[in-house]
Amino acid sequence: MLIDLRSDTVTKPTPEMLQAMFSAKVGDDVFGDDPTVNLLQQKVASYFGMESALFFPSGTMANQIAIKTHTQPGDELICDFTSHVYRYEGGGIAANSGVSARLLQGERGIFTAEDVQGNIHPNDVHFPRTSLVVIENTVNKGGGICWTDQQISSVSDVAQKNGLALHLDGARLWNALVFTKQNPLDYGKWFDSISVCFSKGMGCPIGSVLLGKSSFIDQAKRHRKRFGGGMRQVGYLAAACVYAMDHHIERLDIDHSKALAMQSVLKQLAWVENVMPVQTNIVLFKTKNAQFAEGIVSKLKEADILAVSTGEGWIRFVCHLDIKDEMLETLEKVLKQL
Repeated sequence: MLIDLRSDTVTKPTPEMLQAMFSAKVGDDVFGDDPTVNLLQQKVASYFGMESALFFPSGTMANQIAIKTHTQPGDELICDFTSHVYRYEGGGIAANSGVSARLLQGERGIFTAEDVQGNIHPNDVHFPRTSLVVIENTVNKGGGICWTDQQISSVSDVAQKNGLALHLDGARLWNALVFTKQNPLDYGKWFDSISVCFSKGMGCPIGSVLLGKSSFIDQAKRHRKRFGGGMRQVGYLAAACVYAMDHHIERLDIDHSKALAMQSVLKQLAWVENVMPVQTNIVLFKTKNAQFAEGIVSKLKEADILAVSTGEGWIRFVCHLDIKDEMLETLEKVLKQL
């Protein structure tokens, strides 16, 4: 029995999701003729109170095209130094948009309105034009921590007062909504654009959606085409996302509970120095150094348990819909034997 805790991206579609995909009505999406894609885009836009939406094959593409649409070459965006858009998207901020990044040192990836205000350049030709702020929720490198209403609204207020666009990398936004019980319609008021991912906790094989005003999405669609992201009978994939919205949001609580159970076990182990407080489905824990962490990951692999070392002695477990109760029991036994 393989226990794959590397990421929530490793899930397989459920039989019911596969059936929804097989029975999808499709058309040519480049012509705007795929009814299932159109349904998904309308459904997600309505859910967050946004005007329009656009389907993408990946969250990275959605984020990068959002950045390109909000900015001009030579501009600067503000984000945390742990942000996925900065650390894990192949240098796309610079390569795709010609934009520099002003990096903030937030607490577990969460920064303040004062942090943003203090890093906006004055209108001076010596400096790049600050044009965009990017928030990530939940924060991957922060161990799946969620932004609160007040934290988001205060950053949104600063962005609006200074004429900056505010983008949300919502790769695990569904997890944040379930944990915080926030109203998704508030997100449509706070942000100028939002990307949401379906291939993580939602259990789909592929797919992200970018949200924003109609004029923004029209421009994003041009950029998507230029990036090679125009797709044809992609409703077979969009159908999985529609199914996930209808059936997989509330079940994320199950993943969060399993992550809490893992946290409880890890806190009992002498070789674990620290466990980041768990909120959602990510468990980050620290061992004494990077070499030791790599050794733990190797020993887990020998027991058919897959995990990732994230550097400086940290190891990550991620819960998802393919992790069963009996797998947790096996994991606990193996961890206590290391």
